[in-house]
Amino acid sequence: MLTLDKVKKGQKVEICRIADEMVRAQAIRFGVCEGAVVICAEKLPAGPVVIRKGHQEMAIGRGLAKKIAVKLAS
Repeated sequence: MLTLDKVKKGQKVEICRIADEMVRAQAIRFGVCEGAVVICAEKLPAGPVVIRKGHQEMAIGRGLAKKIAVKLAS
C-alpha cells in the first residue's frame, strides 16, 4: 500500500483512505477527502508533504502523511 509520505514531487495520486478521524475531518474542511485527486507539489527533506488540489495547497506533516493511503492516478 502506497502512503502519501512515499509520493514523489509531481506525482498525481488519488486518496484512498484517511485512517485518522481527526485528520479526515481537517482534510474535508480543505476539500480533500477519500476519492480526491491531488498532486504532490513539494516534498521537503524531513519536512511536510505539500499537496495541491486546484489552486489550493496544503502542507501535511510526515507523521500524518504516513496515515493517508493513496494510489497513483492517471
